[in-house]
Amino acid sequence: MLHSNVLVGRNRESKLLAEYIESPRSEFIAIYGRRRVGKTFLVKSLYRDRFAFYVTAMANMNTQGELKVFGNAMNKFFGWEGKAKTWFDAFTELAAQLENLPEGPKIVFIDELPWFDTARSNFVSALEYFWNSWASDRNDIKLIICGSATSWILNKLINNHGGLHNRVTHQIRLEPFTLAECKEYFQVQKFSFSDWDIAMIYMVMGGIPFYLSFLNQGLSVAQNVDSLFFSKNAELAYEFENLYKALFRHSEMHVQVVTALAQKSMGMTRDELLKITGIHSSGNFTAVLDELESCGFIRRYTPLAKQKKDELIQLIDFYTLFYFKFIKENKLKSENFWSSMQKSSLFAGWSGYAFEMLCLHHIPQIKNVLQISGMQSSPCSFVGKGDDTGAQIDLLIDRADNVMNVCEMKFTREPFCIDKSYAERLENKLTVLQKKIKTSKTLMLTMISAKGLKKNSYFDMVQNVVTLEDLMK
Repeated sequence: MLHSNVLVGRNRESKLLAEYIESPRSEFIAIYGRRRVGKTFLVKSLYRDRFAFYVTAMANMNTQGELKVFGNAMNKFFGWEGKAKTWFDAFTELAAQLENLPEGPKIVFIDELPWFDTARSNFVSALEYFWNSWASDRNDIKLIICGSATSWILNKLINNHGGLHNRVTHQIRLEPFTLAECKEYFQVQKFSFSDWDIAMIYMVMGGIPFYLSFLNQGLSVAQNVDSLFFSKNAELAYEFENLYKALFRHSEMHVQVVTALAQKSMGMTRDELLKITGIHSSGNFTAVLDELESCGFIRRYTPLAKQKKDELIQLIDFYTLFYFKFIKENKLKSENFWSSMQKSSLFAGWSGYAFEMLCLHHIPQIKNVLQISGMQSSPCSFVGKGDDTGAQIDLLIDRADNVMNVCEMKFTREPFCIDKSYAERLENKLTVLQKKIKTSKTLMLTMISAKGLKKNSYFDMVQNVVTLEDLMK
């Protein structure tokens, strides 16, 4: 159920693009990010009526087919009826047509640009020539490119070591919606979802606008999930197969990596990942990790008091995590699978971990509640062993003011209640942490609880409480 074309959120990106378009020089702007995150929608929403030229490449076509697509767009915008035999001809003619336009910014938008780069087409060389020999010498060309094949954009444009080296004047990595932007989206679309509902949707599919656009106002969250992922003709049933192929050329290794990482929630070291996948350590493997990180599928982090060699690689993409946990292994093949899961232990385990992941994606909002937004701080994790027991802390905020927030994350429908047993576990975590890192910093116990914290005799051991409502701001 696709909804109306209303631009929601994207305030930062809209402001940046406005500055670039009005700047006193030509600009080469690359917009990238994971599939379905809204790259094309952003540009078209802002500048559809101001394009001097706009073309979208087609997937799986040969060079002559792509040149015909380009030529058709030239005809639409300029009435040009010629036929370009090469990409050098095509860009030369584009420059000539743009020179005939009135003064002012000339916005050239090339969407799905990587698809134009077919085998032996010399597309990149022609683009280099267009920019270096003509557009960059002017002050009015605003070239915006984007595409789903993020690896191509990173390798051929942003990190290009040839003629396009350092030619991209600005790059925008378009991130998924935050919880606040999701809430704004649902309000604009007249949904009646509660904060809890929105969090649940986020934990399943992340803040991907395209996925959100399929949700039906007349169905509950569980019914929507069943409809989109588990029903007979589920519209997103094959999204996983399409997702990585669209983003990365030769995506086999990317899929191997995320498949392995899905087995271990905290993540793996590079050596562990190489052993499990059977991939040889190489520059290609490093490039795959860089590309997955650039698209927000994984993060690399070093636990507190550990060395660089202990760096962990963790899968953090909500949809991919959900896919491996439930969709790939849905042995029941039930169209009401998700609705029937709501009170199961499997659901409880998944929702607890998914909420922790949600919190890791909203650290700026947590810092805002703690009133440390402008303070230098770094999020980290900790795993250590005491005399008898171990301690795992998934989120620590190490602050420059000699304080460390020790964060506990709980996803419950009612205010979370700290009982005697849980209080003892918390005390043990603080003791092990203090002993292992030998810090003089003040440890502040911070509870990130969807519905807050119930007041009882253990309530005062917590210094800060962050709620789901806080994360929505």
